[in-house]
Amino acid sequence: MDFELKILGSASATPFMDRHHTAQVLTVGNTHYLIDCGEDTQRRLMEQKIRHQRIHTIFISHLHGDHFFGLFGLLGTMHLNGRTEPLRLFGPAGLDEVLTTQFRHSSTHLNFELEFTPVETTEHALIFEDKYVTVHSLPMRHRIPCCGYLFREKDKRRRLLPDLLPTGLTPTQLTALTMGEDVLDENGELLVSNAAVTAQPKRARSYAYCSDTLYTESLAELVRGVDLLYHEATFMDDLRERAHTTHHSTARQAGLLARRAEVHRLLIGHFSSRYRDLQPLLTEAKTMFEWTELAIEGLTIQLAE
Repeated sequence: MDFELKILGSASATPFMDRHHTAQVLTVGNTHYLIDCGEDTQRRLMEQKIRHQRIHTIFISHLHGDHFFGLFGLLGTMHLNGRTEPLRLFGPAGLDEVLTTQFRHSSTHLNFELEFTPVETTEHALIFEDKYVTVHSLPMRHRIPCCGYLFREKDKRRRLLPDLLPTGLTPTQLTALTMGEDVLDENGELLVSNAAVTAQPKRARSYAYCSDTLYTESLAELVRGVDLLYHEATFMDDLRERAHTTHHSTARQAGLLARRAEVHRLLIGHFSSRYRDLQPLLTEAKTMFEWTELAIEGLTIQLAE
């Protein structure tokens, strides 16, 4: 089953050349989760051949425009294209008020239900789950209420070994085996041992999205050991004071957090438009954490099971 992240936008407040405002799509199985929705996100979705009608849930980190100004346009396009399936939306309190005002003054009436759930941005809490993933909020330290999101794939069932399975087992018995249970006969005697005909389940995968934030060492414990961590790196470390003033992080700080959290891979993004060449930011982050990549637009990362 796929567990794939695609970068749609990686710029900070001001877009630059081929860098658009923040947006990402995480695909698990056949479900798309949109993470932030900066300006021009719907066009970026088209360019990357991602069907917006397959987006079932949207997570917005905070109400700075570079993270959600594309949302109203995307919702409008979904409406015009005949969407009827409900859409789930998570974000800080106030996002519903902004959208309601836009809908009212533009006389927009969606054909589908928009299910908004406000997120308490100061807490680390389970906010959503479906058959594929659980999602926890991650508290960020920014100028306005802001949160990140931690996606964890749900534990998988044991794998049946077809060549070792006896014939004649019912679907119910096969399901019991994948759940780690032995199969008993009608007298309660062992018929099929689970250990003999199944293998360990494939590994569950994880992704942590850390949006705009000051460097926050306590985040390391919340994202410890994740397969992939995205952390903003708006500035290089020579502008550390500028980063602090604007409640952002540097590339070095992003690498430091990844090292302390013992993650497997780090993506850095949300680059200031002052940097035409992003290689120095990558080099700086790598001084702290070798397994770092740039969140270049169009980049697709597939996490193996």
